[in-house]
Parts: sequence; structure tokens; C-alpha cells
Amino acid sequence: MTGSTPYRSTAVFDEQSLPAALQKEHRTKAGTWGVIRVLSGKLLYRVLDPVSEVILDSEHPGAVHPEQPHMVVPLGAMQMRVDFYDHEPDV
Repeated sequence: MTGSTPYRSTAVFDEQSLPAALQKEHRTKAGTWGVIRVLSGKLLYRVLDPVSEVILDSEHPGAVHPEQPHMVVPLGAMQMRVDFYDHEPDV
């Protein structure tokens, strides 16, 4: 594996600024992994194939595999960002 530095990160979103597109089914492109990092609060991470749900917080990031359909739901006040990698990161 190459270094653990993401090649791109989103802005920090809160429960009000979280884009609607992230709250409905979407996916990363081929060859792109994502890590959902919750900076404060909690976020529901729902993977649609294979189906699973987990609550993310500052100690439990979420791994997004290339082309995997998923969505997130804020659980009250929260802040989060997504880091993108061109290799599978350690999560």
C-alpha cells in the first residue's frame, strides 16, 4: 500500500450543510476508496450492497469501497468529512 494521505477531502459538513446527494444512494468511482470521518456527534452509515448499517462517531470511521452504493444520515448535531484515496486505506 502507498502512503496514508488522502488525495482529496471534502469540506467539513454539519447536519445542516450535509449535501442532499450524500443522504441518498450514491457511490465512489472505480478505484476510489473513501473514509467517512465524524469529527463530532454521530452519523448513520448505510451500505446498500451488501446491506449493512453502522453508527459512526469520532472513534469509528466508515470505509467506503469503490463503486459501493451507500448513504449517510445525520443523527442530531454532527460534523463530518470524507477523505478519498486511490488505494485501500487502513481504517
